[in-house]
Amino acid sequence: MKSITENVVALKERKQASENEKELRQQRKQLEQFMDILGRGDIKTVFQPIVSLKDGSVLGYEALSRGPKDSMLESPAKLFDIARIHGKLWELEFLCRIKALENAAKSGVAACLFLNVDPSTINDEKFKKGFTRDFLAKYDISPQSIIFEITEKNAVSDYQSFRKTIDNYKGQGYKIAIDDTGSGYSGLTMIAEIHPHYIKLDMNLIRNIDKNGLKSALIKTFYDFCQITDIKLVAEGIETVSEMNALIDIGIDYGQGYLIQKPSGAPQPISPEIIEQIKKRNQTKRLLYFSRASEITVGDICTYADCVGSNVPSSQVLDLFSNDGSLHALPVADDGKVLGLVMKESFFSKLGTKYGFALYLNRPVAKVMDNQPLIVDAEASIDTVSRSAMTRGEDHLYDSIIVTRHGVYCGVLTVKDLLDKTTELEVNHAKHLNPLTGMPGNMLIEIKLSEYVQGDKPYTVLYIDIDNFKVYNDVYGFESGDSVLLSLANIIRSCAERHDDSTFAGHIGGDDYVLVIDGYDAFALARDIIEAFSKKQSQFYSREDLDKGYVMVKNRYGKEEKFGHMTLSIAGVTNRNRRFNDVFTLSEQATKMKKCCKEVWDNHICIDGGCHDESEEEAAEA
Repeated sequence: MKSITENVVALKERKQASENEKELRQQRKQLEQFMDILGRGDIKTVFQPIVSLKDGSVLGYEALSRGPKDSMLESPAKLFDIARIHGKLWELEFLCRIKALENAAKSGVAACLFLNVDPSTINDEKFKKGFTRDFLAKYDISPQSIIFEITEKNAVSDYQSFRKTIDNYKGQGYKIAIDDTGSGYSGLTMIAEIHPHYIKLDMNLIRNIDKNGLKSALIKTFYDFCQITDIKLVAEGIETVSEMNALIDIGIDYGQGYLIQKPSGAPQPISPEIIEQIKKRNQTKRLLYFSRASEITVGDICTYADCVGSNVPSSQVLDLFSNDGSLHALPVADDGKVLGLVMKESFFSKLGTKYGFALYLNRPVAKVMDNQPLIVDAEASIDTVSRSAMTRGEDHLYDSIIVTRHGVYCGVLTVKDLLDKTTELEVNHAKHLNPLTGMPGNMLIEIKLSEYVQGDKPYTVLYIDIDNFKVYNDVYGFESGDSVLLSLANIIRSCAERHDDSTFAGHIGGDDYVLVIDGYDAFALARDIIEAFSKKQSQFYSREDLDKGYVMVKNRYGKEEKFGHMTLSIAGVTNRNRRFNDVFTLSEQATKMKKCCKEVWDNHICIDGGCHDESEEEAAEA
């Protein structure tokens, strides 16, 4: 007679055998379904767009394959796992590509097509033969619009051979992307070996990037690397506006994810709301990047964080702090009205006292919050808020700052946020100033002009040029020439400030300056600049040259030639009678105006073809 132990063992063995048999039947059923799918070509293709995070335009579509709907193999992961196990990966990938190309052609996809490819198949001779120009021509698709997305489900064992294969495809015009970078086998070795055109960042790196400083720092490192190596970054799995904004702020080129658009059977247009959101964030980014701390509001840089109601028990606050290591502050607000702030360190200090747990844990958070936190309006400038934050007492010096808009809770920011952004703004601004005059240089000028060109309000752009400046440099030397440039810069700034505080003044370089003015009343300003510059002539020239009214300089043929004193040509362009499509068109028109000015050997102003010189003004006054 068998013992109880033997019976239990036998029972377990029968149960395990039954489970094994059930698993085998399941596997056989899946294999039958899989072979049926291959035989009937029962694969569905869906497309998910990859869009520019600069302007929302579509770069291309990733073709994603699905099994029959509601079947056990609908999931692409299961589908490809079975194909890999049973040595049918090539057959399945070939079928998926055929379907993707067929559906792309039917849907009229005009953008690039991202096709997932396992590294073990791209090196296969069957792949090379099955992906020829004739094959693509059947679907009227160019190799230049195909991007092989290396999925890296398997490790590459022979990089030398793999690299040769990749180089062969690159030579035919195909592009290469590495998928899921940051997970699995998608490591730095693959990037270094094949130098892809695109790197697709794994969605796990993107998730909560707006809240995770370590992820943000890592992605910034990728971005810097890609800038140097001319590789474009694609962020996968974007699900929230905050994630997308954080990626735009870093400078990531392209994005993909459910926020932008879910996969669909046919390519769909991107929603206007998403495009507007992308453009708006880029405008804010440019503003943040090129402005001063006094010009940026805290509303531009604060982060929305969940708040708690005043009646929430302290035990719930304890759970929130304990479960989220990155959470250091909790605003307390009822119906949007801010009542206080709970700082993590202060909260734990109160609970850590002898009777803290018993006294506070089950009481409302209102009993432990700071009911006089620093609350600022979203329209307050960064430098103003920084000064307010620094005047707080030692105990609250580094507490978070609560931001409201029209009295309603808007977000929070830390002292570190303020200091980091202030430093970033000052450094960025300094980088783009003309080193001699300290005036905004070309990049800042272009951004300012773009703002006006793209807007609807009336404006005038004045281009200022010094006539005979080269002659002056040749006679008096570069140090004296620099003094003239600095003097004119100060005159332009001073006159611009007197005219209107909002007038923008920049130094293009050399003896060229620019002014951007609201409205069309610019002639008086131009005349003031000329008058102030003319009065400085006695400081520029020797008494002898001033009395003569000219300087003598040898021309290129070695003969002495007379040249008059320096004068100013001011060419003006407005949008009074025409709208400029871009800065380039506006600059072209200004160049024509400058030519008109240069033809007059005296101080001269020409705005929209209406010309005035110094002698005409004197005659008119007489």
